[in-house]
Amino acid sequence: MTMETAVTREWFDEVMVPCYNPMEIIPVKGSGARVWDQQDNEYIDFAGGIAVSCLGHCHPVMVNAITEQANKIWHLSNVMTNEPALRLAKKLTELSFAERVFFANSGAEANEAALKLARRWATEVHGPEKSEIIAFNQGFHGRTFFTVTVGGQASYSDGFGPKPGDIKHIPYNDLAALEAQMSDKTCAIMMEPLQGEGGVVSPEPEFVQAVRELCDKYNALLIFDEVQTGNGRTGDFYAYQGLGVTPDILSTAKSLGGGFPIGAMLTTKALADHFKVGTHGSTYGGNPLACAVAEAVIDEVSKPEVLAGVAEREAWFREGLEQINQKYGVFQEIRGKGLLIGAALNEEWQGRARDVLVAAGKHGLLLLVAGANVVRFTPSLVITQQEVEEGLTKLDQAIASLV
Repeated sequence: MTMETAVTREWFDEVMVPCYNPMEIIPVKGSGARVWDQQDNEYIDFAGGIAVSCLGHCHPVMVNAITEQANKIWHLSNVMTNEPALRLAKKLTELSFAERVFFANSGAEANEAALKLARRWATEVHGPEKSEIIAFNQGFHGRTFFTVTVGGQASYSDGFGPKPGDIKHIPYNDLAALEAQMSDKTCAIMMEPLQGEGGVVSPEPEFVQAVRELCDKYNALLIFDEVQTGNGRTGDFYAYQGLGVTPDILSTAKSLGGGFPIGAMLTTKALADHFKVGTHGSTYGGNPLACAVAEAVIDEVSKPEVLAGVAEREAWFREGLEQINQKYGVFQEIRGKGLLIGAALNEEWQGRARDVLVAAGKHGLLLLVAGANVVRFTPSLVITQQEVEEGLTKLDQAIASLV
């Protein structure tokens, strides 16, 4: 293979495991909320790599951080610690309830650590019979066997043989169902403080309060999966801060590294003490490159003006989507918080979320879906008003082509 060999989409079908169905375009360059494909066609990015590119593409603070660290040291293993990991952990504890941090490489790994810690704590403090984990229908917590089983979408976890046991699912926002399920055998409740993959579904404030109270009543841990909602996505640094409810364990990833793979589990000292030396680990977790980038990202995202700007951008999106809806009558409701927005399709448009995504791509706009009936928007937290307006114009044209 020579340098001149053109890489094409056909290669995917020849060399990749077919668990994805990528679009025809292959982006090769990005800047801010714009990307360009191999043919130099320009796209506005409202997808943000699934809520990952919180500062857009190639933000100077990220480029500088990775360049600087790349010339120092890349990897050490956890036989030693490193400066970027310690600085990042210190900042995460200052920005949240947490006192201790465990670094991983992804949201699934952060959730795996959270679930293992909860079970470990319950076994050591209360005994082996306290092992039940309660989660929610349509929840999503990752693709490892433990996390995908805790996730509430059977289509993702079926077909791989016997599943990890003692996991129960109930409807999100259904307090009566939760009260009926809770007992002294409950080890933990795992929930997203705003369901992402499951359709961008917000929690009722009184439901979240009741979840915390039930955990306290039955000596169970509350695990918040903030993989998608964290790092400024909802306008608070973490979504729990806007709900007035503090979890015992929190997982974070996606936008934590702004596009560089990193995840983290945050918790209290008392719980962290149950992970003694040798009980859990990760080869790459906390590596200097990832932590240096993540530190630069959270320094930027945690600025008051960036967090305040999220609500402002949410308003631009809601206003623009309402205008599109007045013209074409496609959306039943616009839901979500901050820059995790779901446009739920109405009766006539059921099942057509992917049609909208594909049409948008043809008109130079990158979108996401959350199930078959919800179009999802998770753009950069610093996207400009001009980019938002340009993208919404393209969405207008895409929907017009489908009417």
